[in-house]
Amino acid sequence: MPVHLLQEASGPLEAQLPSHVQRSKLKDLQLGIDQTDKYFLGCVMLVYPQTKLGNGLELLKAVIEDTSEEDADCKIKTINTFFFGKIAEDCGRLIQQGVTLALCGFNLTKSPSASRDGRHHCQLEVMEENGANVYILNKSSVPQTSRVRSTAFSHKYLYTPLDKLKEGTIVNIFGVVTFFKPPYRSKGTDFCSVTTIVDQSGVKLKCLLFSGSQDILPKIYKTGDIVRFHRLKIQYFNSEIQGITSSGFSALVFDGTVGTPLLPRTASKIYTFTDEDQKTVHMLREWAANHLNFCGSRIKLSEIKPGQFFDVICQLVGKAEVDKSSFLLKVWDGTKCASPTWKVCVEHDALEGDRTLIHKLENLTIDILVYDNHVETAKLLKTGSCIVIHSVHAKLHAANQAIQAHASYLEFHLHGGTCYGRGFTVLPEDNSDVQDLKKFLDSVDLQDSQYLDDMSPLELNSLYTTLSGQELPPSDVLETCQQLSVAGHTNHEQWETTPLTTVIKNKAPQKYRIRARLRKFEPSNLYQSVKLHCTKCTSLHEVPDEDDINLILEESSKDSAIPDSQESTWYQSAVWKTSNQQNRLITIHFVKKDDMHQNPEDALIMIEGGTVQEICKLSRQFNSIIPVKSCEQGLEFDLSTPFLIQGNRWHYGCRNCSSLKNLDALCSIVHETSWDASTIAKVLGIEPLSYVFVMQFTLDDGTESLNAYLWNYSEQFFQIPASEISFNSELQEKMQATMDKLCPTRKKLSDYPWLECCIRSYNSTNGENEKICYEIFDTIVAEKDI
Repeated sequence: MPVHLLQEASGPLEAQLPSHVQRSKLKDLQLGIDQTDKYFLGCVMLVYPQTKLGNGLELLKAVIEDTSEEDADCKIKTINTFFFGKIAEDCGRLIQQGVTLALCGFNLTKSPSASRDGRHHCQLEVMEENGANVYILNKSSVPQTSRVRSTAFSHKYLYTPLDKLKEGTIVNIFGVVTFFKPPYRSKGTDFCSVTTIVDQSGVKLKCLLFSGSQDILPKIYKTGDIVRFHRLKIQYFNSEIQGITSSGFSALVFDGTVGTPLLPRTASKIYTFTDEDQKTVHMLREWAANHLNFCGSRIKLSEIKPGQFFDVICQLVGKAEVDKSSFLLKVWDGTKCASPTWKVCVEHDALEGDRTLIHKLENLTIDILVYDNHVETAKLLKTGSCIVIHSVHAKLHAANQAIQAHASYLEFHLHGGTCYGRGFTVLPEDNSDVQDLKKFLDSVDLQDSQYLDDMSPLELNSLYTTLSGQELPPSDVLETCQQLSVAGHTNHEQWETTPLTTVIKNKAPQKYRIRARLRKFEPSNLYQSVKLHCTKCTSLHEVPDEDDINLILEESSKDSAIPDSQESTWYQSAVWKTSNQQNRLITIHFVKKDDMHQNPEDALIMIEGGTVQEICKLSRQFNSIIPVKSCEQGLEFDLSTPFLIQGNRWHYGCRNCSSLKNLDALCSIVHETSWDASTIAKVLGIEPLSYVFVMQFTLDDGTESLNAYLWNYSEQFFQIPASEISFNSELQEKMQATMDKLCPTRKKLSDYPWLECCIRSYNSTNGENEKICYEIFDTIVAEKDI
C-alpha cells in the first residue's frame, strides 16, 4: 500500500521512515535536482475538496508547510501538493488540517500559480505509478473532537509587533479591532472582510481578508474584540502598509472585555492556543481598557436622533421583500424611539414572522429598509435571531407642505455598499451581548402595546397602510396632490395623447406623445446607468473601475523599460523614486511648446509608473495628463486606461475604431493655444468615447405597459451632463431625486405621478429575430417638476 498510517506511540515520524531516505527541506527543492531517495516532511495547512480530472482520475490538492525550525525566518514556507489516483482516494479520507506527513518518491514540477498564491515556485506531485509513498502520523493521543492542538507537538509560533512589520513578509500578529466591515461578497467569487487593528505600539494596520468560505473569515462582532491572525502577508498599497490573507491564513477572535471567558471564535477544527497566547490576550484587554475608547456608534432605539448613522443590536421579529432592490426588516431592542417612525406598507401575505408578536410590538419596532448588496443577506436572516445592523441611517421625512397638519417622521435605511462598515453581524446564542439583550427583552412591559390585541384583523391590516399609526389625510386632499404631481414636459404639446394599448398595436416607425406612470427602471443603481458610447461603431462600454485602472497601471509600470535618461526635442523628462518602501520609479515627461516649458495650469505632461491616486493629485496642478509607458520604440499608451485626463474629466477611446499613431505625432500640435481633447484624439488616431446615460423605463398608463429606452436624449431628460455625474455629488443627488419622484417604489402604482413624454418606435434586429423597440425623446424633467 502506498499510504501508511503511522502511530505516534511508535516514536517520531522520521524514525519510522525507511532508513535509506534523506530529508529534503523546502529550500532544497529545485527543478533539475535529483529527489530520488528523498522525502519531504511537513504539516498540512489546507486541504481542498477532492475532485476528478477530465479522464476520471482522482485528484486531491493540499498545501503543506515546512515546519523545520532552522527555516523559521524564510518568507515562503508552504508548497502546493497534488495527489493522484488511488493515493488521492486514500489520502482524502486520512489527511486534514494540522496532520503531519512525509512524502517519498514525489515528482517536482513548476508551479503555475506561485506568483499569485505566494507559495513555493515548485509543486509536489504524488502518484503510485511513480513509486510514491505517503506516511501519515496518527496522533492517537489527541481526541478527534479536540479543538486545540496539543502544545506538546505543536509548532511554536512567533508574533510580530505591528511597528516591526516589513513589506513582503508573512507574519503572525495579535491586535485590538478599531474598525471592521462584516464579511461581504467581493466583485469576484470570494468573500471579503476589512478590519483595522492596533497593538501596544500604537501602530494601526488595515487588513483585507479574502476567502472562498465566509466561515474562514474572522468572526468579529464589535470594536474592541481581540484578533490573532496567522500567516498574514504584509504589503504596501497607495503608500500605506496593509495585511492581506496568504495561503493557510487562520484567525482566532476573542471578546475584548476584561474578565470575560477566553473562548475563541473560529471555524478551524484544530488550532494552537498556548499559555503564552492567553497572557497576550489578557495584556491586550488591559491595555485597551486603559488606552482606547470604544463608545462607538452602537446605541439604543430610544437614543436615535434625526440624521444620525448608528449601529444597533436588536432582535428580528419580521421581514418582507419590498422589491428586487429593497427588503424590509422589523426589529426591536426593548426601547421605544422618541420620534414617530415610518411603517413600510407591504402585502399582508409577504410579511414573515409571528403575526401576534409583530402586532404586540407595533409601538416598539422600527422598520428598516435595506438596499442593493444587503438584500440577499437580509433574506437569509432568521426571525427571532439577534443581529447587529451597522451604519443605519435615520432620515427625517419632513411633512408635505400641502398637508401641514401632519407631523414629520423618521425613516430608517441601510444603504447599499460597504462604506463605514455597513452590513449585518449575526450573533450566536451564547454571545454575552445576546444574553444581556434577551434578558432585557424579557423584562419589557408590553402593556402600552396591548391595545392592539383588541383590534380586528381588518383594523390591523388598515394600520399597516398608514404612516406610524397616524390618520391619513382626507381622500380628496390625496387625490388633489396626485393630480398635481405630473412630471415632465415635451416640445410637442400640440400632439394628442396616445394610449399605450394603441402604441403597441401599431407598426414601426412612429412617434407618439403619451401619459403614463413609471412602474420601474433599470439599472436600479443609478451610477451603473453611465456608459461610454462610440458614435462610430455604436458600441457601449462600461466605465472602467478605479481599481481596474490601478491594476493596469501597475502591470504597465512593471513592463515599462525606463532608461537612465530621457532625451527628446519636444519633451523633457524627470525620474525619481517614491518615498515609501515600494521604491517605484515614476517618470514625468513635460511637453514643451516652442521649446519652452509652460505654467502647470496650461501644461501637458505624460506620466509612467504612477497610481490613480498620484495621477489625481497631479491633475489638480497640470492642465492635461497622458498615462504612458516606455518601450523600445519610445513612448506608447494603452486605451484600457484614459488617453487623456483633464481635471475630473477622464477621456477614453474606442479600441475597435481607433488607429493609434505614435506619440511623436503630438509634435504637430505643440503650437496650439490650448490642449483640446478632440484635437489630441484626432492627431493620435483615437476615436473618442462619449459619456451617456442608458436606462430602461417600464411605462404603464392603465391600458398597457411597455419598455422604453432613455439614451440619446437622456442628458436632455435629466438636464445633467453624463460626463460630470461621476464626480459631482450635487448632480448625483439631483438625478436620484428625479427618479425618487418619478418612481416612489414604496407606494402603490396608483399613487405614482404621471409622466408626460414622447416616445418613438423603431425596428430592431437581433440575429434573425426582429422586434419593435421604443425610445424616449424630446422630454424634459425640470427642477420645478421634482
